[in-house]
Amino acid sequence: MDTAGLQRKLESIEGRGYKAYRQLRGAYSFPRFTLHVDYVQGDPFAAPSRLRARVPQAEAGFDADLFSNPSRRVALEDYLARAFDKAITRHVKGRRGTGKSGLVNIDSGGQEILERTAAVVNMEYVEVRFAVGLPARGRRCLGREALEILAGEVPRLVDDSLLLRSLDRDGLREHVATAEDQDWLRSRLESMGLAAFVVDGAILPRQSGIDDRPLSPGGVIRFRSPGELGVEVQLPNRGRVRGMGVPEGLTLVVGGGYHGKSTLLKAMERGVYNHVPGDGREGVVTRED
Repeated sequence: MDTAGLQRKLESIEGRGYKAYRQLRGAYSFPRFTLHVDYVQGDPFAAPSRLRARVPQAEAGFDADLFSNPSRRVALEDYLARAFDKAITRHVKGRRGTGKSGLVNIDSGGQEILERTAAVVNMEYVEVRFAVGLPARGRRCLGREALEILAGEVPRLVDDSLLLRSLDRDGLREHVATAEDQDWLRSRLESMGLAAFVVDGAILPRQSGIDDRPLSPGGVIRFRSPGELGVEVQLPNRGRVRGMGVPEGLTLVVGGGYHGKSTLLKAMERGVYNHVPGDGREGVVTRED
């Protein structure tokens, strides 16, 4: 069905009981993408409806080298979910009506680059999975408001976040390369006799115990490896870096109070995951075993 069909459906259910939204389930063709309505919530207070936007690669334009191996693919998908989330803040009006009416959201993650179902990239298409609170007044459909979301805001989100020409290409390539370097190094720690690696210049302190973002670099002492544990590695993208190699076996970390022992250990604990550029822990890598 095309957008005209979607418009007719939504106009026909204006003011009807909320369950009339179930008629929306299906696929709708837009000029650059296909919108899939997979699940429709039962009422405006329930978990939001689940949708997908799928863009053919011929339109999206992502080079195959950006997802040529699992590390790069996961990083690209992560980047697109974050880009879609940022676009939501720019283009979505937000709450309009009862309960979750008008809300649009996506699982865009935190400081770590993880494989999630929020975005999918392959040779055929790019796809994001997101949630929409279909709008209502009380438990009556606001069909025209829903039309503005699905036929107005969602196409703007797609144009702004799922087309290569709309994105920061340097930032995207840095995101992909950073993840690939971390996976590459993690896979080689065992052969190097190391349990973990902490790059010189890393920013390990976080904003707080409940805020995983880095402290502002201005007031932070960056990590510097002790000479006897210094190791150099040649990364595929970043090139040669130096840092502390934590050897296999028992390692004792000592020091005075508030000297960073727990901060270092916490960073190495999280080093089993890849981190986004600018996190400060992109060069902190730990074996998964």
